Amino acid sequence: MRALVAVVDGDRRAVELIHEGIEVVGVLAPEALALLARDDLAEPDASQALRALADADVVILTVDRTHTDVAVVALCDRARTRIVPFAATADDLRTAEALGLESPLAPDVPVWRLCEVLAAEPVSAAAAPSTTGPAVIAVWGPAGAPGRSTVAVGLALELARGGRRTALVDADTAAPSQALSLSLPDEGPGFAAACRSAERGALDAAELTRIALPLGDTGVEVLTGLNRPSRWPELSAARVGAALSACRGWVDHVVVDVAAPLERDEEIVSDLEDGPRRNAATVAALQAADLVVAVGSADPVGIARYLRGHAELRAIVGSTRVVSLINRVRPGVLGIDARGQVRRALDRFGGIEDVWFLPHDGRSADAALLAARPLGLVAPRSGVTLGIRRFVGEAVLPPTPTGPAGADAPTRRVRAARRRRPQRAALPTRG
Repeated sequence: MRALVAVVDGDRRAVELIHEGIEVVGVLAPEALALLARDDLAEPDASQALRALADADVVILTVDRTHTDVAVVALCDRARTRIVPFAATADDLRTAEALGLESPLAPDVPVWRLCEVLAAEPVSAAAAPSTTGPAVIAVWGPAGAPGRSTVAVGLALELARGGRRTALVDADTAAPSQALSLSLPDEGPGFAAACRSAERGALDAAELTRIALPLGDTGVEVLTGLNRPSRWPELSAARVGAALSACRGWVDHVVVDVAAPLERDEEIVSDLEDGPRRNAATVAALQAADLVVAVGSADPVGIARYLRGHAELRAIVGSTRVVSLINRVRPGVLGIDARGQVRRALDRFGGIEDVWFLPHDGRSADAALLAARPLGLVAPRSGVTLGIRRFVGEAVLPPTPTGPAGADAPTRRVRAARRRRPQRAALPTRG
């Protein structure tokens, strides 16, 4: 077997492979194949690299999203050279998976294990078994900053726990904020680029991985929003729908942060019958969602706004499940039994029963904003973080009932009542 080595510390790897009886036809820098694919590698290095690639049966390549792309894979395919990838981080693993490469090896893999992989049949880096639960989750809330963006980031982080592939999409056309709040560059808006590619039919998993920005080592891929709200015509309904459809085959869960306005009567003030609509992105994302998380603020004004917007939301999403998540619950603005008052108001005036709550934690929220990091990383024991974790575990991805077939799992209210029920002391037994 003849191998081409294009990894970090390639000279050492080449010596190890030679000692194991593998013929090494060349050693390249990890980015050399990317330069060769773009015709940016100078002569005579380009001719030597191309000759070595053609002579090799396998190329051992360090995968990195900055220099491993579709062009590199196509170059190796034309040479009929197998790629054995090395991946150091979770981001690199997702890159290898998006490109359809075989299961990556760790950079420090022992040489005997590497030789076993070289001799064996390729094993595709298939995605983890598909998880149950909604694929596209839209996070909406009425005007007044009830915490949509904070909740969206928290949901994405919690969904990414356990190795689930998760994406966070900023589709807010009124006040996009995810890039700024997460300290991500916003020079090239990721979701707008994805929408343009989707319109041309060129959006696939590899392109989405190239466009997206990783959120540290959390496993969350971020498609940043518009860097100027005036660019909202780029997010048309057809483009947004096509982009979110492509995202379904890219990751397990897509969390979409949308704007507050839901009005669809812009044609009244427009002379264009089929002209662009500013709220089209929000409406399209809500209609494409499998689950809508409606966020409201726990104060009299916030609840009134939530009830008025909830009726419009229901008219847009139809039979799609809507879960109410009331944020910033505190007794200061609602008095005693704040949760009970909110629950009764939503039930009486809106017929809303599926309600969850998040406590107010201004100190943790301020710390996260100051650090430009997700609240779940800055304050992992915050009441908001734990509340979102419970919400995801019980409302978004509920465990499968283990009781008899057809038996309904106990509701959250029943479980809460059971927890509040006092326990009787055990009576001593007679000897």
